[in-house]
Amino acid sequence: MYKLSVKTEFSAAHNLRNYKGKCEELHGHNWKVEAVISAKKTGANGLAMDFHEIKDLLKEILEELDHKHLNQIDYFRKNNPTSENIARYLFDRLDSQLKKGRVGLSEVTVWESDNCSATYYR
Repeated sequence: MYKLSVKTEFSAAHNLRNYKGKCEELHGHNWKVEAVISAKKTGANGLAMDFHEIKDLLKEILEELDHKHLNQIDYFRKNNPTSENIARYLFDRLDSQLKKGRVGLSEVTVWESDNCSATYYR
């Protein structure tokens, strides 16, 4: 089995609902994102999937979040914009964009700081 990993980042603001503490107030993060793709085999060229293709798919999704107030995005009006829910949102969006068959999305990890992250996987 092969695992491919791509890391990127985006900046966005959010505030947590049903939370008592500083994070209930509007604040921002420079979020880091890692997507891990798995594949059982490579193509004839020795690649499971081109890193550039993964990066482009992820970039397209992150453009919807970058420099936004996450609470104002439809998904996060219903789902509290926690690191956990952001990881799931990104997983679901990226998973639906990937070619089915040779590769699959294993997990997405989101860091809101250097020491705090949440991972969503199947």
